[in-house]
Amino acid sequence: MTNPLPVFRLFLVLTALLLAGTPSRAQNIVVMVNGDPITDFDIEQRSKLDQLTTQKTPARQEVINELIDDRVKMKEGKKYGVDPGVSDINQSYDGMAQRMRISPDQLTKSLEVKGVRPETLKSRMKAEMVWTSLVRGRFKEKLLVGEKDVAQAVQAQTGDKLQIEGTEYKMQPIVLIVPRGSSPAFLETRHKEAEQYRSRVGSCEEANSLFRSTPNATIRDTVTKTTAELPEALRKVLDDTPIGHLTAPETTKAGIEMVVLCSRKPTMIDTPKKREVREKMYQEKYEKTQKAYLEELRKAAMIEYRNR
Repeated sequence: MTNPLPVFRLFLVLTALLLAGTPSRAQNIVVMVNGDPITDFDIEQRSKLDQLTTQKTPARQEVINELIDDRVKMKEGKKYGVDPGVSDINQSYDGMAQRMRISPDQLTKSLEVKGVRPETLKSRMKAEMVWTSLVRGRFKEKLLVGEKDVAQAVQAQTGDKLQIEGTEYKMQPIVLIVPRGSSPAFLETRHKEAEQYRSRVGSCEEANSLFRSTPNATIRDTVTKTTAELPEALRKVLDDTPIGHLTAPETTKAGIEMVVLCSRKPTMIDTPKKREVREKMYQEKYEKTQKAYLEELRKAAMIEYRNR
């Protein structure tokens, strides 16, 4: 049997050499939060990220406080079993890139050009995902905004109506699956299939019967939306679509997507002013609640400064 001791010594030597070649600044622990270290490198990375997102140079202590908050939030999340997985974080990261109208790889490259690792952004995103879930989950009742309170606020501000006439749409999304990397020819074939389906479907019942038995296609559950919840472009498409028929096919990440319109009827919807007031009241409650929650957790946390 080989003596493992020389191998262990070799491991220690290699580790020492690697650490010797690493900038000491990156290894310097500045704060310990509940046993979790915050290093100079963490602070440097978050500073660069904050500067990139706000176009302002943050104060060092402000950045340290942000990182302390993140550590506290993450520990509280684990206490309640709130721990988003890698796929959740990547999905959120990809969503951010999509909103910026760039690819995830382009987002990564734009961060790296500024000296920010993508993991730095993902770490911040994870902490915020955990925190939002915690606050909304633990204080759900406290965050409720009463309709009476909203109505009174609207009347006090403007005296406007609380509701106006609108439209309610019931629909079912349909996807013809197109595997990633498919050729343009295959995509064109699927488009032609979608147009053929459009000519055959005349009701939601027919759509369900057809697409629930069609290979590489899926029909989702009924979705009900009002005028206030849909963008103007989609409202126009739905208003121009005969009831029971399919909208024009569109290419998305999932494949070729369409919507079968099951019903369209008049309804009363909240005015834009009422929605605005409700959202503002909710946000005020949320901010007050999460601030008090975080202060409570920070007071209970073990925060030890090593170097400033």
